[in-house]
Amino acid sequence: MTTLSLTHSLPTAEEVAIARESGRALSAFLQTRAEAQQFEIFDDKGASHPVRVPVSALRLLVDVLTEIGEGNAVNIIPIHAELTTQDAADMLNVSRPFLVQLLERGEIPFHKTGTHRRVRYQDVIAYKERIDAERSKALDALAEQAQALEMGYD
Repeated sequence: MTTLSLTHSLPTAEEVAIARESGRALSAFLQTRAEAQQFEIFDDKGASHPVRVPVSALRLLVDVLTEIGEGNAVNIIPIHAELTTQDAADMLNVSRPFLVQLLERGEIPFHKTGTHRRVRYQDVIAYKERIDAERSKALDALAEQAQALEMGYD
């Protein structure tokens, strides 16, 4: 498995403008029933090179361009990817020592590569979804309690 290092660089104003324009242009081709689309890419000398792209990849590209067009940095991570503890902590917006505690308590599966812990991306996402669901449930219970006590939260 591949270990990824996540970088976070924001797009430049020029990249944002290009992404907006390109995303709009490409989104028109998402309505096709074809399994693939063909594009022409031009090299430095102006020579044309045809490229076939599956429509599923085109949808992903439009999503990426939309995010960049809004000024957001984007990372694409394969579901089976392995993350370092720092990358996993960054994804969960927690400190690395706190993540290590979660790993050691068995809340997120991990394995060791030598002395380094590695966490699968899909396990981090599963933990995040589980925690988010628990938080939402707790907030709903608090809102119900506030309404039952007529605390002015109608």
